[in-house]
Amino acid sequence: MRIDVSGRRVVVAGGSRGIGRSIALAFAGAGASVSVCARGLEGLRQVEAEMAAFGNPTHSAPCDLADPAAIAAYISAAAAALGGIDVLVNNASGYGMADDEASWGMSLAVDVMATVRASQAAEPFLVAGTGSSIINISSGSGLNPSVRNPAYGAAKAAVIHYTRTQAAALIKRGVRVNCVAPGSIEFPGGLWEQRKADAPELYNATLASCPSGRMGTPEEVAQVVMFLASPLASWITAQIIGVNGGQGLVR
Repeated sequence: MRIDVSGRRVVVAGGSRGIGRSIALAFAGAGASVSVCARGLEGLRQVEAEMAAFGNPTHSAPCDLADPAAIAAYISAAAAALGGIDVLVNNASGYGMADDEASWGMSLAVDVMATVRASQAAEPFLVAGTGSSIINISSGSGLNPSVRNPAYGAAKAAVIHYTRTQAAALIKRGVRVNCVAPGSIEFPGGLWEQRKADAPELYNATLASCPSGRMGTPEEVAQVVMFLASPLASWITAQIIGVNGGQGLVR
């Protein structure tokens, strides 16, 4: 089944690598006009070139998603470049893994507040009755207690709760809001590739928790995000979709 999102205008907040990059490329490949932001200019330029190869309008801009003013400026610029916004994907994470002030501050500023701020900035552009939607990227860590990464897990749990609140607030406007909670996702240069090298015991234990014998790919997450933004999901809102290959199901 091929998902066609031709003509849709998609903004991916946090889209230069990993899951965000794959989401941006999936939408571009299915006919959408896409804008991405991230802090790193080099990664942005690369993903914009990859998106442009599909022949649809593209836009990218550097943005510190911990900065409220920067978020507002980016969303406004993305809407102007694309001619509006139909879909917002909140994908950014500060990856605050420790139980210290810095990790809690980063997790709350990026994982939670960037989601809130980008959504609020985009809402005026999401037109009722046109299939507009918001998709928030949480994590499997937000569904269960996490001693290893308490700040990250708590922030992702807040994203899940906020998704349902958003859905309730926007349903009368005809704007759907859903959340994707990926399990362990491995890709070149990503967290789990790093852990494979610097923390092999943790990597192997996490891999053992995946019944399929492998971790997921960013592309597998991207396909679910694109489905949720498509007309095929027109009666789906306030849902949390785990993309985890049954991770943790078998012990």
